[in-house]
Amino acid sequence: MRRIPRDCSCCCRRCCCCCCRAPQPPLSPLPWPARASGRWGPMARGAAPGAASLRASPHAHPLRGPASLEGPVLQSRPLDLVFIIDSSRSVRPLEFTKVKTFVSRIIDTLDIGPADTRVAVVNYASTVNIEFHLQTHSDKKSLKQAVGRIAPLSTGTMSGLAIQTAMEKAFTVEAGARGPGSHIPKVAIIVTDGRPQDQVNEVAARARAAGIELYAVGVDRADRESLQMMASEPLDEHVFYVETYGVIEKLSSRFQETFCAVDPCMLGTHGCQHVCVSDGNGKHHCECSQGYSLNADKKTCSAIDKCALNTHGCEHICVNDRAGSYHCECHEGYALKEDRKACAAQDRCALGTHGCQHICVNDRAGSHHCECYEGYTLNQDNKTCSVRDKCALGSHGCQHVCVSDGAASYHCDCHTGFTLNEDKKTCSAIQEAARLVSIKDACGCEATLTFQNKVVSYLQRLNTNHLMTFWRSCKQMNMDKYII
Repeated sequence: MRRIPRDCSCCCRRCCCCCCRAPQPPLSPLPWPARASGRWGPMARGAAPGAASLRASPHAHPLRGPASLEGPVLQSRPLDLVFIIDSSRSVRPLEFTKVKTFVSRIIDTLDIGPADTRVAVVNYASTVNIEFHLQTHSDKKSLKQAVGRIAPLSTGTMSGLAIQTAMEKAFTVEAGARGPGSHIPKVAIIVTDGRPQDQVNEVAARARAAGIELYAVGVDRADRESLQMMASEPLDEHVFYVETYGVIEKLSSRFQETFCAVDPCMLGTHGCQHVCVSDGNGKHHCECSQGYSLNADKKTCSAIDKCALNTHGCEHICVNDRAGSYHCECHEGYALKEDRKACAAQDRCALGTHGCQHICVNDRAGSHHCECYEGYTLNQDNKTCSVRDKCALGSHGCQHVCVSDGAASYHCDCHTGFTLNEDKKTCSAIQEAARLVSIKDACGCEATLTFQNKVVSYLQRLNTNHLMTFWRSCKQMNMDKYII
């Protein structure tokens, strides 16, 4: 088998056989962004117009997507992390220094602290030594100094015993590991360059069953089958190989990305219709813009009735719009102020929009009412008017006297000595009765009878209201004695 030149970072080339992830050149360590979390506007399909958007960097990681974005995308997840490093005779002092540099570079990419990532180191050969526990160092500086002081043991390679020691002594609550209720991942990274001299299959299986995620890093002569037996599934994400210790530190960038919590709000993979809110540790939740509520799918939004919620601030009337928003309106006689919420009294009478047929009267409350001219009454619509007294209006047409019979009804009458004509409006003087009397034959019976017949005939044509007038006329002419 052809050997890869020593400047190659991984045996993932066609010219060798190993179990790295993919045939890619090594990645240099990425600059570590500051811890951040926040709210990001619409990123999903169907987002609201005008929403801010974020663009991914064209330089993407070949395995896990974007490695760098405009702004903070990655942040360290809290871990209980234990390094299990091989310091057997096959690891020369300079090479062991490279291992410690590799460990320090991974520590540089993590947020170290009691509430963040805690680190322990298990050093092994034919014996196992816990160099420091998870609770020993709570800051990055002292942790790296402790790593720098680790000395190689320079004996055999008891990888199984090292895993068992880490599981039973390093990952305990007494040693600083956090309990299952904290949901803090337990992670172990095993670095070795040889074949284990004890059984690793069963002890690694027990460690994985106990919730420990195992990564295996093989260097130079490391046994591929043993690496696979120790590592967690999927193997292509938990088994690494490098040709020499000289390039092992370049794997730190791979672990940086592995231990980072990718912010889906920044990547635009959140699926929120309106607003994505980062909760940290790679988690997020969706929220909605004002006037909308989150649906049961926790991603999409529906318009809510702001008017029904009584949070609109309208002084008079709230009107819902189709887009889930609203606008304010005012009662009749009021106009909306500049703030589009409050209302000011308006002079409807002056504007000429009152609708009154006769007279518009402004009220103090900014409203108005209608009234009618004299002789008219307001109709039920409170706007139009009807005649109340036709006689008072002077438009009745009676020649002498107008007599009101009630609302909008009347009849004409005549003065004394006059009678109403057939047109029911004009009057004529009563002179015919006088012409009917003949003085010279007034005492004759025949003349009297003729006069009476004529009087009766005439009286039938007279209005009852004028009988007394005729009687008085006869009396004045001393003719009342001829009327029976």
